[in-house]
Amino acid sequence: MSTTAATRSAFGVPDKPALEGLEAKWSAAWEESGVHRFPGAEGGREGVYSIDTPPPTASGSLHIGHVFSYTHTDLLARYRRMRGDRVFYPMGWDDNGLPTERRVQNFYGVRCDPSLPYDASFTPPEEGAAKSTRAADQVPISRRNFIELCERLTIEDERQFEAVWRTLGLSVDWTQTYRTIGDDARALSQRAFLGNLARGEAYQAEAPSLWDITFRTAVAQAELEDREQPGAYHRLAFARTDGGDEVLIDTTRPELLPSCVALVAHPDDERYSALIGSTVRSPVFGVEVPVVAHRLAQPDKGTGIAMICTFGDLNDVIWWRELRLPTRTVIGFDGRFAAEAPDAITSETGREAYAQLGGKTVFSARSAVVDALRASGDLKGDPRPITHPVKFFEKGDRPLEIVSTRQWYVTNGARDESLRQRLIERGHELRFLPDFMRVRYENWVTGLNGDWLVSRQRFFGVPLPVWYRADADGDPDFDAVLVPDDAALPVDPSSDVPPGFDESQRGEPGGFIGEVDVMDTWATSSLTPQLAGGWSRDPQLWAAVFPYDLRPQGQDIIRTWLFSTLLRSELEHGELPWKTATISGFIVDPDRKKMSKSKGNVVTPGDILAQHGSDAVRYWAASSRLGTDAALDVQNPTQMRKGRKLAIKVLNAAKFVLSLEGAADPAQVVEPLDLGMLAALDEVVRQATAAFDAADHARALEAVEPFFWSFCDDHLELVKERAYGEGAGRDSATAALRLALDTLLGLLAPFLPFATEEAWSWSHEGSLHASGWPVASELGGDAEVLGAAGEALIGIRRAKTEMKASQKTPVSSAVISGPEDRIQRIRQVAGDVGAAGRIRSVSFRTGGDEVEVSEVEFAGEESEQGQHA
Repeated sequence: MSTTAATRSAFGVPDKPALEGLEAKWSAAWEESGVHRFPGAEGGREGVYSIDTPPPTASGSLHIGHVFSYTHTDLLARYRRMRGDRVFYPMGWDDNGLPTERRVQNFYGVRCDPSLPYDASFTPPEEGAAKSTRAADQVPISRRNFIELCERLTIEDERQFEAVWRTLGLSVDWTQTYRTIGDDARALSQRAFLGNLARGEAYQAEAPSLWDITFRTAVAQAELEDREQPGAYHRLAFARTDGGDEVLIDTTRPELLPSCVALVAHPDDERYSALIGSTVRSPVFGVEVPVVAHRLAQPDKGTGIAMICTFGDLNDVIWWRELRLPTRTVIGFDGRFAAEAPDAITSETGREAYAQLGGKTVFSARSAVVDALRASGDLKGDPRPITHPVKFFEKGDRPLEIVSTRQWYVTNGARDESLRQRLIERGHELRFLPDFMRVRYENWVTGLNGDWLVSRQRFFGVPLPVWYRADADGDPDFDAVLVPDDAALPVDPSSDVPPGFDESQRGEPGGFIGEVDVMDTWATSSLTPQLAGGWSRDPQLWAAVFPYDLRPQGQDIIRTWLFSTLLRSELEHGELPWKTATISGFIVDPDRKKMSKSKGNVVTPGDILAQHGSDAVRYWAASSRLGTDAALDVQNPTQMRKGRKLAIKVLNAAKFVLSLEGAADPAQVVEPLDLGMLAALDEVVRQATAAFDAADHARALEAVEPFFWSFCDDHLELVKERAYGEGAGRDSATAALRLALDTLLGLLAPFLPFATEEAWSWSHEGSLHASGWPVASELGGDAEVLGAAGEALIGIRRAKTEMKASQKTPVSSAVISGPEDRIQRIRQVAGDVGAAGRIRSVSFRTGGDEVEVSEVEFAGEESEQGQHA
């Protein structure tokens, strides 16, 4: 309900306060007033609270997990702003990388073919959900056309994301935004990479790389995930060249037999110790290979001896590297077997067998090799079905292969022990909330087995800013790297030229060849502190915000975003990029399964926000502690209903308090109950403040909410008669109520920004969120009085209910008994207790462990049972 449509009383309060329409009303008002904008960097670092906000991937739609974790960040941002900090709370969009490319392919029905020329008049064949996602059905377009479609779609996604964030009430400074594919981001990412290159931290190498055959790109260690897949053990017989007994090995990948370069056993495995140093001959292909020893061989797996192939898994890579074995590549970038057999296969029968594999997929080649093994008698028994973990690209659909490629890497400590130790020490310095998340970082750093692969064979990303000199034959000399001038950034080597050259020299002998690969998306996302904070662009802003106070994020990207950002900061600045990292938990469905797009159980936030209201959804998110998973049952969202009830109660309680004549004047508060209520509220302020200072939003809510309900259910009822009366008692009641209302609105403001701002506006100018965080009133009073009076009131209500009498039924007399300290406090407010319970005469008795009300005598004939309880 808009303010123009609402009918207001003389006090500026709508006759029927409602939550509907508050999001649109106050979002617009906040944007117009600039209440959330960063005040500026002129004052330097002191007094600034800077947040390295996660840039959501702009490729599709947000899900409820985003709402959950981003709300946690906003709670702290709103609190720090009310505490008087100059809050730097930017928003970025992570809009480059594979997710965007896949979405564009499926949305427009196209695929990128870099060999095609640019078509300025190109119109995509479809717009929306394409009829087919098969590559054969997609229209090939040039790289430039493809990038234009990526730009178009991500900009639209970003608009939709921003609309959701505004509806949710994120107090982001929308003048501080960036895109990871924007000109500034590309220039900064390239500048940082060139710094890595100049310091020797970036290098290129040809080495085995994890390869996604669908996306046709290399994949970094941080982007891997294990998925349980069906497979089968095949037992193969290798012939000993010395004429001894055959050697049996178990493998799940018999198709890699033509790439076998050795058999390996553990050095302590006595079964095979006599074989170490000898040779065996591979079945079907007849290649003589050595038997070697290595600590990674597992005596309890299969037969205890395994074949080393180039390459079936990461162990193969380690064995190949450390044992200096030859390379026999059989699988190409397209996931199919190469047409030419490895040189090591020299026998006629072996080459004939391999000829049956050329051009086949892995699955088809596996079937062909198994048939050949059966025919030769070298397959022992039938394959034994198993389920085992297989490496996948986290965004891919097919198992990864390992192929040899030339790639760019950035050192990350995997092969530099001093850097690894520095990164571990930085992890000790960083404040993790909750602290138990620190071990995930440490486990990742200690378990790194290779440097960070940062090059990608894709299209929509930040180009690697290098060229190579062309040799006398016009081929690239990868050791002669050419780099741009800093002033030229950003550059695209596929269309720009290096200093000292012109376009006519591209691809010519003695000329240059541009790098066509782009950076891993994390190579840009790892620079979010620099992107948002103006590093190399706005020195004053950078000095005011870096190092940041807060990095909020999910637990699943500690190994990627948190680690890579910390690494880049260590390499570039030699210090931590932030002081604190807050880690949110996952959202799980009622079966406690993590919600994710891949599992198909994702809930999008639009309908939920519309149905329950933003304050209710924020309350649900705020109820969960950092690092704790939260279950969401869309059919029965109990916490959201509680949140909506709380927000409505805020409006109704404010309406009642503001309907009473009086002012929020501390000098007028003189009654024991009023002073006691404010003293109890002072303690709530202290508890909530301490909780927020510790970034524990859930504990802050746990401190505030129970008091708010006690204030509404007990205190308002206890003072209502006096508040409607006259004299000093009335003035004390209304002054205390208004003081308490202002304080409670402030305490609840981070959680329920819309309802509290609405209620605040009925009696104040300016925004509640710029009014300052509540402080204790320190008026004195006994903080236990309200609780004791509330217990008495509950006892009176219970007695009337048990007698089936209306709560409005007058009582001529009643006895209140309980522990001495509680009775003493109730005596101080006997007038308010009697008025709330409509009791003419109250007697007191000490004794017992709890406050009880007895000997209730009803006045007149109002009770059906008539007399007393």
